[in-house]
Amino acid sequence: MNRAIREQIFDRLAEAIPEPTTELNYSSPFELLTAVLLSAQATDVGVNKATAKLFPLANTPKAILELGEEGVKQQIQTIGLFNSKAKHLLQTAKILHEQYADEVPDQREALESLPGVGRKTANVILNTAFGHPTIAVDTHIFRVSNRTKIAPGKNVLVVEMKLLKFVPKPYLLDAHHLLILHGRYTCIARKPKCANCCILDLCEFKQKIN
Repeated sequence: MNRAIREQIFDRLAEAIPEPTTELNYSSPFELLTAVLLSAQATDVGVNKATAKLFPLANTPKAILELGEEGVKQQIQTIGLFNSKAKHLLQTAKILHEQYADEVPDQREALESLPGVGRKTANVILNTAFGHPTIAVDTHIFRVSNRTKIAPGKNVLVVEMKLLKFVPKPYLLDAHHLLILHGRYTCIARKPKCANCCILDLCEFKQKIN
């Protein structure tokens, strides 16, 4: 796939998805971090239901610590792995309260030092909360990148590095959400909706479904 085709792909995705953003509800970097920590093996809809109960009670590191682990568990028990997620959230809140004055840092190294925060989560926070041109390769982005051949790779880090290299610069900030939303609603896992795809003629997926 060449540069011109990649540019056409992102031009079309941007036209089809005029407001590329996360579907997690949040109003601060800490709320976003909390939502992302809760999102492992859970849907955005499920996370939003849990945070709709949690955030009115506690939406800062200090407030989370005051609510306590059992209190957090009561509010998020509708999502999977809520016990371990509550533990990680309390640990993270403690570090942010004690070391960062209740603020979420905007440096990768600092973010990845937090409990439960790996490279993918750090990329989400850096991109969505702070406007850094990072790309968090989740299952949707990995699938779309490999199917279309925009940035094929055997693992998420390879795909991430290729995307950072190949995505046209004007789209680097939004590429993360453009690809996620395209993968979530069009280029879905089992039966991709190729007939409704805005990049059908540019995609190099050999098993296209008409």
